[in-house]
Amino acid sequence: MSLSSRSGGQPDAPRYAKPVLIYGVCGGLLIVSLRLAEYRFLVVEHSIEIYVALIAALFAALGIWLGLSITRSRPVVAGPAVPPTTPPAPFVVDRARLEQLAITPRELEILQLMATGMSTREMAEALFVSENTVKTHASRIFDKLGVNKRMKAVHAAQAHGLLP
Repeated sequence: MSLSSRSGGQPDAPRYAKPVLIYGVCGGLLIVSLRLAEYRFLVVEHSIEIYVALIAALFAALGIWLGLSITRSRPVVAGPAVPPTTPPAPFVVDRARLEQLAITPRELEILQLMATGMSTREMAEALFVSENTVKTHASRIFDKLGVNKRMKAVHAAQAHGLLP
């Protein structure tokens, strides 16, 4: 006779079901109790870190909320309409002052490039001349305007009406 059946061919499942079920429930309760003990040990051991993390999260949330509420865009109230302004007239070089200072067209060109912030090498490449030629023109411009530096030359030229 086999173990799986009794007389008449009925299975032995009801006979073994109760002990297997009790064994499974006891195993599950044991696992749950061990996890609970581990959790409690973890909380007791690291309670300060947990409290600090909770406080940090609270302050982070408060900071985000406060930042969003402070920087919220407010509706713009339309004020009186500003009449459109006419564009300024294009800049015209003061030719009389240019002749009075005896600045040549090439020196004026060098002066305009100085105003854009170009280096000596860049000016030489733009004008297809050597760097020494640019330096010579710059030296003459400095003498004619009575300055010793590029920025001073640009400011003096603006004051004389040679540059915008």
